[in-house]
Amino acid sequence: MKLLVKFNLLLIVVFGLGLALIAVNARSFLLDDAKKEVLNQAELIAANASATRHYTEEEVSPLLETAAQRMKTFLPQSIPFYAATVTFDRVRKGFPDYTYKEAALNPTNLVDRAEDWQGDIINHFRNNPEEKRLVGERQGAIRQWLYLAHPIVAEPACLTCHSTPSAAPKSMIERYGTQNGFGWKPNEVIGAQIVAVPMSVPIQTANQGFRNLLITLGSIFFATIVLIDIGMYFIVIRPLHKVSEAADLISTGDIDQPLLPVNGRDEIAQVTTSFNRMHTSLKKAMEMLND
Repeated sequence: MKLLVKFNLLLIVVFGLGLALIAVNARSFLLDDAKKEVLNQAELIAANASATRHYTEEEVSPLLETAAQRMKTFLPQSIPFYAATVTFDRVRKGFPDYTYKEAALNPTNLVDRAEDWQGDIINHFRNNPEEKRLVGERQGAIRQWLYLAHPIVAEPACLTCHSTPSAAPKSMIERYGTQNGFGWKPNEVIGAQIVAVPMSVPIQTANQGFRNLLITLGSIFFATIVLIDIGMYFIVIRPLHKVSEAADLISTGDIDQPLLPVNGRDEIAQVTTSFNRMHTSLKKAMEMLND
């Protein structure tokens, strides 16, 4: 087996082990990084929804309530929960994989009632009032989900409609009845703002990054071997090949070969110098015998 082949096999083993170690560690790192990216986008969605809710509560609701009183009807657009949900439905065009819900244990509109796992999140915030953010994963019926949740606290303005049925607008009672959405208390956690996305989204992002990493490293590995092979050929293989050819010719009796050029002071130059010295000594010995 030639020297260059042996050297290439050694490089393949070394680079292969290095690539395997990188792959093992990079997969989990890329997945964590993809989760962070997804959660950052979820934070933006949640912040946008919160801003919409507060804007509606502070500036839109008072105007719509006055209009509703004149029209003697209930306008859902005056409800901050409704405004945040409708706004997300439009934002969702740019984030089709995300879902958003302002889930409540006792909502006026039963569409907003929390599912079992969402109720667990709300109760977690109730039992841990100091926590303002919760990130977790859950296994759905078909796929796994990554979610981000923030607590929703009953503010004083909320009690106008949600304290007792007698305090609520008549038009709201006519639309939703008196059974749901009442009994809220000031500063009580009554729900949770939940943004969820399938785990397939960060996994797909991580897999794409993993493939790109392997392709990049593989290309670097291949280019490195080619460059090392070129260097090995001109620095080691070619000079040794010249020494080998000269030795073959001298061994067959052709001792009038010119001395090999010596370049540098490395080990190859030392071998060439030693070969030239041996060639000169052999030539002198042959001349003495011929005399």
